[in-house]
Amino acid sequence: MTPQRLSISQYVMALAHVASLRSEDPFRKVGAAALDFDNRVIGTAYNGLAPGYDAPDGFWADRDKRQKYMLHAEVNLCSLFKRGEARVIATTTMPCTSCMQTLCAYGVQEVYYAEEYKASDAKEIAKTYGVKLEQVTDFPQIQF
Repeated sequence: MTPQRLSISQYVMALAHVASLRSEDPFRKVGAAALDFDNRVIGTAYNGLAPGYDAPDGFWADRDKRQKYMLHAEVNLCSLFKRGEARVIATTTMPCTSCMQTLCAYGVQEVYYAEEYKASDAKEIAKTYGVKLEQVTDFPQIQF
């Protein structure tokens, strides 16, 4: 009997989920993971503040005020590779419009996400650029 093996989409989504656990954002924890053309892990990332920045007391209390300072998981992830190096990206939340544009600019061919983001134009952008955009909800998740 052949053992059950995770699909590539389940594998990369599980990696994105684990990365989300590192986010310091108390309101929304988003993780992302990238695979190359051989399905090897390029990197993982999560939403948060710029590296080395220590938030002052009270920073996290006001979501609206601090939101403009947050770096999205997809942007942090793209800082880890060059254009054309990543084939597959997974993110725990559908990319926002700007992040989807960025992923297209980096030549990503497949994007998987777990949660819908209604305010995003990601579906239209993916269709225009020929990028596979697919929701994946069946993947291993760690619960604390």
